[in-house]
Amino acid sequence: MTKKKEIEFLRVTHLRGPNIWTYRPVIEAWLDIGALEELPSNLLPGMYERLVAILPGLVEHRCGVGERGGFLERLREGTWAGHILEHVALELQNLAGMRTGFGKTRSTGRHGIYKMAFRTRQEDVGRAALNAGRDLLQAAIDDTQFDLASVVDELKELVDRYCLGPSTAHIVEAATDRRIPHIRLTDGNLVQLGHGAAQRRIWTAETDRTSAIAEGIASDKDLTKSLLKSCGLPVPEGSLVRSAEEAWEEAQDIGLPVVVKPYDGNHGRGVSLNLMTQADVEAAYLVAARKGRSKSVIVERFVTGDEHRLLVVGKNLVAAAAGESLWVTGDGSSNIVELCDRDINTDSRRGTTEDSPLGLITPHITAEIILELERQGMTAYSVPLAGQKVLIQPNGNVAIDVTDKVHPSVAYAAELAARVVGLDIAGIDLVCEDISRPLEEQGGAIIEVNASPGLLAHLKPAVGQPRQIGPAIVGNLFGPDESGRIPIVGVTGTRDTSLIARMVGCMLRLTGVHTGVVNADGLYLDDRMVSSANSMNFAAGERLLINRTVQAAVFESDARMILTEGLAYDRCTVGIVTDMDGFEALSEFYIDDEDAMANIIRSQVDVIAHDGAAVLNAAIEAVADLAPLSDGAVIFYSEDPDLAVIAEHRAEGGRAVYLRGGSVVLAQGDIETVLLAMPGLKPAMANHPGALLAAVAATWAYGMEPGLIEAGLRNFEPRLPAR
Repeated sequence: MTKKKEIEFLRVTHLRGPNIWTYRPVIEAWLDIGALEELPSNLLPGMYERLVAILPGLVEHRCGVGERGGFLERLREGTWAGHILEHVALELQNLAGMRTGFGKTRSTGRHGIYKMAFRTRQEDVGRAALNAGRDLLQAAIDDTQFDLASVVDELKELVDRYCLGPSTAHIVEAATDRRIPHIRLTDGNLVQLGHGAAQRRIWTAETDRTSAIAEGIASDKDLTKSLLKSCGLPVPEGSLVRSAEEAWEEAQDIGLPVVVKPYDGNHGRGVSLNLMTQADVEAAYLVAARKGRSKSVIVERFVTGDEHRLLVVGKNLVAAAAGESLWVTGDGSSNIVELCDRDINTDSRRGTTEDSPLGLITPHITAEIILELERQGMTAYSVPLAGQKVLIQPNGNVAIDVTDKVHPSVAYAAELAARVVGLDIAGIDLVCEDISRPLEEQGGAIIEVNASPGLLAHLKPAVGQPRQIGPAIVGNLFGPDESGRIPIVGVTGTRDTSLIARMVGCMLRLTGVHTGVVNADGLYLDDRMVSSANSMNFAAGERLLINRTVQAAVFESDARMILTEGLAYDRCTVGIVTDMDGFEALSEFYIDDEDAMANIIRSQVDVIAHDGAAVLNAAIEAVADLAPLSDGAVIFYSEDPDLAVIAEHRAEGGRAVYLRGGSVVLAQGDIETVLLAMPGLKPAMANHPGALLAAVAATWAYGMEPGLIEAGLRNFEPRLPAR
């Protein structure tokens, strides 16, 4: 029977941690390309032209050629369907707004069977892009129609639903640039930056340093004004009112024009400006009362000028944006709703998602706009005369970057306002005519202090230069020398690795740090067994990394875990490799020999930090051969002190741990330190000399002093009851 020219998915896996492909999460797909094994791209008539016509962006893919158009060159010369699908899936993610670039495809050695992996930032989006990519490629091969627009729209919806919002993603990217790891704690925007006791948490523009008291103060507009005024900051005169009649009385006392706004509102909702008549003030009161959580409303003096939003992070002003009035011009036939849709909402900067710095204008729905139109004797369905200008919003639309224009005294006032309220990240709203002049000169004033301020106006301003908010927030959370990391020891192999992990964990505990261990025997926090279930998996490892008490962590892994999930951490301080045994049990993964096994196990060495160390079993040549892959130092261990690899390593000043005369010896270059005699140890340890040497080498690499290492070995209890 003739095989079809189709691609079949044999297995699709999301590898969440460092893996055989790369350090970052990927979708791995096993493909059976069937008859296409005999038909590379140069033997598929018209496929190249059809594929490029559907996805012209493929020209940007460099592929192995290393330059723009590299993939298309490979496509013209002839490449196989799995490789093509890899690039199609990447490009579909790019079109959906989730930029990615890494991908690889490798033959398994079986006819027509390939393993393909591509980078994805979110599993659901990646899987959907893979499925859509297969359909797209099949359409290009078969010369059938493919609705790219609808597919991209569906992928965009998935991105909006499952991916971090743009503001949070910007902060996470800033942390990544500083090599600070992150863990997403919910399906929303709650993200942990760093690990264990060194972590910080963000929720878009809120952090674990954002005071609940400060948020409460910021939501109380009257209290905020009182505090700011007491510190000498300019604020508009105003009072709290609880009825429309009281609002008009207060407006007369203050002097017209006035502003009416909710006592506990936010994001400008329910705010009406420049009110001159009793009818306007009383109508504005009703709008404000509906928008706030309470029925209380503030009436205050109207300050002439444009609204500005100044963003303060920590003690510093980092960005400023200005607003502007919004108008439409009549054509004699279109009503105001139609004019807004035609002249305002078509602006690509406006939308309903977090990606849009400006919102859509709905004059028939938004109460503030309805009230503004009523003041002009119009409704949303009025038809202005040709050339007639109609004010839609007197202020707002804060998305014009003015950071470089802010006068130093205005910056100081904003920074002081944030400190007075107590916010680590604050949006300071002020009104003035010229942000480059002191507020006192022009009668400007601070009108609000906002917790959890929006960041998009500064990240994607409608006009002007985007500002690097993420680095400022990350810099406020972590000092210049802080990485957000805790010491991590990884143990990979099959020989006593669970025992090694427990030994290392208990020895690290002696240094005074709270230590977590996950291995095949369970999950441990210090001397307490939290779970007796096999915890050699990604989820259990993540449990350690999100625990705020953990100051050091030890992880056991093996080849199967690396193949199915990836390592639970992106970098480690010490990485131990005991052996390369067991490839025969991995035939289902197309692992057939020691070279393939070495490619898996090397993942443990690949993630060692530059200031860390690889601890390698010198007695196994394939393990010792991993030494050049370590970005950090190398410590060899072996029961045999006379191995050539140890002698060569010591000759170059390297470190080794071995047995001599029944004693454990630490060696660096020509210097030897005798640690302790094996006969003095408990049988559970004395009977496992390889595990003992690996644990000693790991704790030495960690920085423990020989005396403390010895004490740890003498007191180690191999098994503890669950509590």
